[in-house]
Amino acid sequence: MSGSSIPEILRERASLQPNDTAFTFVDYEQDWDGVSTSLTWAQLYRRTTNVARELSGIAKTGDRAVIVAPQGLEYLVAFLGSLEAGLIAVPLSIPMVGASDERVTAVLRDAAPTVVFTTSAIADTVAPYLQPTDGLPAATLLEVDKLDLDTRNRAIRREEPRPETAYLQYTSGSTRTPAGVMVTNRNLSANFEQIMRDFFPEYGKVAPPGTTAVSWLPFYHDMGLILGVVAPILGGWQTVVTTPLSFLARPARWMQLVANSPTALTAGPNFSFELAAGRTSDEDMAGLDLSGVVGWISGAERVHDATLKRFTQRFSKFGLSEKVIKPCYGLAEATLYVATRTPDAPKAITFDLDELSAGNAIPTENSDGTPLLSYGTPLRSEVRIVDPESRTECPAGKVGEIWSYGDNICLGYWQKPEQTEETFNGVIESPSEDTPAGPWLRTGDLGFIFEGELYVVGRIKDLLIVRGRNHYPDDIEATITEITGGRVAAISVQDDRTEQLVAIIEVKKRGDTDAEVLETLQSVKRDVTSAISTTHGLTAADLVLVSRGSIPITTSGKIRRSACAEQYRKSQFARLDEELASAGTGSQLS
Repeated sequence: MSGSSIPEILRERASLQPNDTAFTFVDYEQDWDGVSTSLTWAQLYRRTTNVARELSGIAKTGDRAVIVAPQGLEYLVAFLGSLEAGLIAVPLSIPMVGASDERVTAVLRDAAPTVVFTTSAIADTVAPYLQPTDGLPAATLLEVDKLDLDTRNRAIRREEPRPETAYLQYTSGSTRTPAGVMVTNRNLSANFEQIMRDFFPEYGKVAPPGTTAVSWLPFYHDMGLILGVVAPILGGWQTVVTTPLSFLARPARWMQLVANSPTALTAGPNFSFELAAGRTSDEDMAGLDLSGVVGWISGAERVHDATLKRFTQRFSKFGLSEKVIKPCYGLAEATLYVATRTPDAPKAITFDLDELSAGNAIPTENSDGTPLLSYGTPLRSEVRIVDPESRTECPAGKVGEIWSYGDNICLGYWQKPEQTEETFNGVIESPSEDTPAGPWLRTGDLGFIFEGELYVVGRIKDLLIVRGRNHYPDDIEATITEITGGRVAAISVQDDRTEQLVAIIEVKKRGDTDAEVLETLQSVKRDVTSAISTTHGLTAADLVLVSRGSIPITTSGKIRRSACAEQYRKSQFARLDEELASAGTGSQLS
């Protein structure tokens, strides 16, 4: 495709393959078995240009257009129509019902949009958020489903170039207030090329003919937007999408959509692999075949080797090949993708925990080590491991901050010059040969290079320091999850000038009587205490057992550890065992 922007490429798709199906939305709310609605490339382009026409008298080039609507075709055309009109699109989640959504408020205040797209179903929920900001009038609210989108109109000729920034991808806010990453069309093209080269070397470094993207991931999340919208337009693929709630209500739907889609490419975070493996029956998969899958991506959060093994073992009898499983490392500031291991099956190495805590990657055959998945050798984007203090390169096998460099690295954070300078303009002191001095993206993630391949150990800001030793919360959480099967947040809490480990653990209450439930919970605590001591050499100061859904998470499903620590300090978690006994079994820190 000769076009250099998403709107230009979409126009060419509509010209060259007008009657091919572009996007299919499967609605499981209308019917338990799903109702499909499709748009061809010509229909999609017509709706996109009609949205742009609606914007022509409301907004000017470079204004922001926030899309805060339920997942569906309306969301898609609002996003693409904003780009067509020369606005900077801002994908956003819908507000929480019955409560003030601080994230929605923060994004609207930061982006200061001229237009907010929604649908009639939630317009009354969105409207109260549209307040004047910094002397600017309140944004205009447009209900996409009420617009005339299918009338044939002549496309509006553009008088001025589109802004360099195509859209703002707001970060999940797991460690800070959400910030809008400025993503350009150049970033998108570069990252798409990197993905194709790394994922499909055996197909000539392009997706094979007939590739179908299958996604339930939210459009407002970077992985959901790239997989479900951007990559299919750049690649000319057919796309099948549904909603996150449809997946969560019945994870087997993901497996069924993939199996029924030719040459499927799909993705999800680690927890979704667990749900699919644990809640998909043989009856759900009757007559279905997964042998046509060309890529099954695991990303957006720490990928666990045990999870991928369970997933592969569960579905191998339905034709799923281990080689198509792709653990990926990336982040919004790099558009999305940084590295994966290709073309072989996932590889994990067990490293000595004590050495890893000291910053050294030393393999071990001991069972109390921690298995880490390889993210391969980055080929199309530069990656270096850098000491965050001295800003010098770390030797192989030494833990440091992951820095990335390339055309996929975004411009910076919207209206945040100081934060942009700190994150996007890293400079390596005395760089090695063939290593540019800068500007490098400082990812905030810790990792190392071992035998030429990248391994990731966790976020710098989440690092736990207990009795002077470093511990990675992901490792501790993985140990506990293998026992409980639910979400876990490992945090450190200060007590008398020392940091101590606290684990917030989501569990199901099991037992026919209160006494049986209490005994089960106490057994979980004993098992977790033993595992933490044996594997990590730690004694947890407190284990807080809570019901499912109690741990605060970001819109993309990541654990908000800082929020967990704050709730813990304020004694805001409802402890299951304390509800069943007059005195809790754990000692709570003040």
